[in-house]
Amino acid sequence: MKKTRNTVAQKRPFHVMIIPTLGCPSSCSYCWSSDERSPIMTIDTIKEMVEWLKEFRDDPVTFTFHGGEPLLAGAGFYREALALITEGLRPRKIAFALQTNLWKMTPEMAAVLAEYKIPIGSSLDGPKELNDSQRSQGYFDKTMAGYKIARDHGLSVQFICTFTSASINFKEEIFDFFLENGLTLKLHPALPSLKSDDPDRWALAPEEYGDLLVYLLDRYLENMDRIEIRNINDLCRCVFSGRGTVCTYVDCMDDTFAVGPDGSIYPCYRFVGMDEWVMGDVSDRPTQADLRGSEAGRRMQEFKKRVDEVCKGCRHIRYCRGGCPYNAIAPSGGELLGVDPQLRRLQEDLRRDNRPVRKGDVRIPRRLYAGSAVGFWQRRKARDDGSDPEDNIELKTFFS
Repeated sequence: MKKTRNTVAQKRPFHVMIIPTLGCPSSCSYCWSSDERSPIMTIDTIKEMVEWLKEFRDDPVTFTFHGGEPLLAGAGFYREALALITEGLRPRKIAFALQTNLWKMTPEMAAVLAEYKIPIGSSLDGPKELNDSQRSQGYFDKTMAGYKIARDHGLSVQFICTFTSASINFKEEIFDFFLENGLTLKLHPALPSLKSDDPDRWALAPEEYGDLLVYLLDRYLENMDRIEIRNINDLCRCVFSGRGTVCTYVDCMDDTFAVGPDGSIYPCYRFVGMDEWVMGDVSDRPTQADLRGSEAGRRMQEFKKRVDEVCKGCRHIRYCRGGCPYNAIAPSGGELLGVDPQLRRLQEDLRRDNRPVRKGDVRIPRRLYAGSAVGFWQRRKARDDGSDPEDNIELKTFFS
């Protein structure tokens, strides 16, 4: 019998973040995820995690090693852990990623990661002096040394740039640094910390973050053939497709989890180390219903309900989903009072653009349209033949 879309079970990919340790050799001023007392995950915990996931669900899964500093676990840990995960969860589709400051990158470590073609995310906040002023002295040189080793072994490395209440004043210098060095730019606004006695010291206000995105969009439009700004690309993709494609613009409930060094399960890596956000333990083999029914799981579901209430009627809700739950609760010290304030400001910026480009059933904010791949190629075509850059757009061009 011929199979149709309705008769084929659709797989729903999910994401497991593995936190080998919360320890980190750096001492970034605004960091809220490091704990020097943290233990390092054992291979036995990896084995328990694999056994849990065998029963949990059989969908495709992406594993991201995060921290703290995940490379503190050592090359031997990764050699064994990657093999256990890959072999233990066959035949499902598996992908890996790693977020590291690269200080502990060695030729041995790079060779292990290269065997599995693991893409790497690292962190640089701009030029050396600016970066080291908020990430600690010597950070820049140590990270770039690890970057060279990784690249020499064929590994792909991209950088996240954290904008703080201090570095926002140097946004021009930061953009120019990424542009002139041929580096892809992905930005994070520094957030209030649920673990700090002074949570707002480095945090970037939502208003400043919104202004930053507008500034970067304008600079991006001038330099699209020289640099990639991941956040703007992701936002354009969401607007065009009407669905979230990265965790900031997606309903992450039930599809994202983090496993801490001791095997505890959390909603996301941002909550690792906070007992009140533990949903279960890999050794107990919890089901999806068990995790959802935990106190932390119920709090996450409450955020989902709040989004449905607060954002009802907003045309961006399909891909925004209220933004990040951690971002929503951090400003209030852990209490759920609203949705992600960073996304609230972004919504205001989109609403200001009151002359959207309409393509079929899709209404696209004019500046985002101009900043998308479609807009870029249409402008280039218009430059070459003098045509109207808004004529004859086909959305499939964006995804090719």
